[in-house]
Amino acid sequence: MDPISQGVLGSIAALTFAKPTHTRLAALAGCIGGMLADADILISSESDPLLSIEYHRHFSHSLAFIPIGGLIAAALLYPFLRNSLSKANLYLYCTAGYATAGLLDACTSYGTQLLWPFSDLRISWSIISIIDPVFTLPLLILLGLAVFKRSPRFARIASIFALSYLSFGILQNHRASSHLQELVASRGHHTATRLTVKPSIANLILWRSIYLHEGTFYVDALRVGFFSSNRTYPGQSIPAFDTKAKIAELTHDNPLAKDLARFNHFSEGYLAQLPSEPNFIIDLRYSAIPNSINPLWGIDLSDTTESGHAAFETRRKIPEADRKAFVHMLKGEQSLPQIPEG
Repeated sequence: MDPISQGVLGSIAALTFAKPTHTRLAALAGCIGGMLADADILISSESDPLLSIEYHRHFSHSLAFIPIGGLIAAALLYPFLRNSLSKANLYLYCTAGYATAGLLDACTSYGTQLLWPFSDLRISWSIISIIDPVFTLPLLILLGLAVFKRSPRFARIASIFALSYLSFGILQNHRASSHLQELVASRGHHTATRLTVKPSIANLILWRSIYLHEGTFYVDALRVGFFSSNRTYPGQSIPAFDTKAKIAELTHDNPLAKDLARFNHFSEGYLAQLPSEPNFIIDLRYSAIPNSINPLWGIDLSDTTESGHAAFETRRKIPEADRKAFVHMLKGEQSLPQIPEG
């Protein structure tokens, strides 16, 4: 998730073990531990643009790396806190904070290699958005109370809230999945596979759904509210990209073959060619609005570096029409503006 959420949850985790006299220092140590795993964003290469996404949420987020990550965080803080905390307490607080990083990220839909080095599986439970203020703000307030009043009790309340909210995310994921199954059946797509739901940005009400039927991906938005019936906002469809066939066209030593394989693994196989740009291979898992195929990022096979690697391009600018469409769907309104084709 975002750095604020990572730091706050890391602090809360550390405070659940802290003595009242250690409240503020434990919060600091846990915060550093909670955010340190995301230092993997520093791994990058101008000649190989995909290196950064290949190693984001990689070894630094794995369960096996937690003791090492906690040790690194403690070593960074030791020169400043050696007269205030024992080595054992400093390591405990840093490690407690670090332990939350990979687990929290796995709750999103991005994909986290929790099982490295034993498996390169990208785990994504899809029960919370990458940014969710409804989750983060209450935790931030409770953390502030814990630090200001020097009372770990507020951190324990925050822990209960965090677990409750994530449990609600599990429930909403199940409701969205059930709604998607009904939608697939209503269309007669009984042989559909790869049924997936993901929460849209900053909420657990509006979900993006994707499924594959006869070589075509179907993308829709599903609203699973609390006091209203479920609603479907039909979206767009797009042929699935044949990664194996494209790789077979390339020579074995062509960097583009490696890039396609890596990008396919990163995107969990949800690749497609943008209709308006056939050389732009997109990660279909994400879009600014949940029933659109317009991508947030992709690789351009026609734009390569000097070493022959594909360019990685992000498209995070959200048009005003997309913003309005998102708000309409979030409110549960029936009529929507037309979605421009990608």
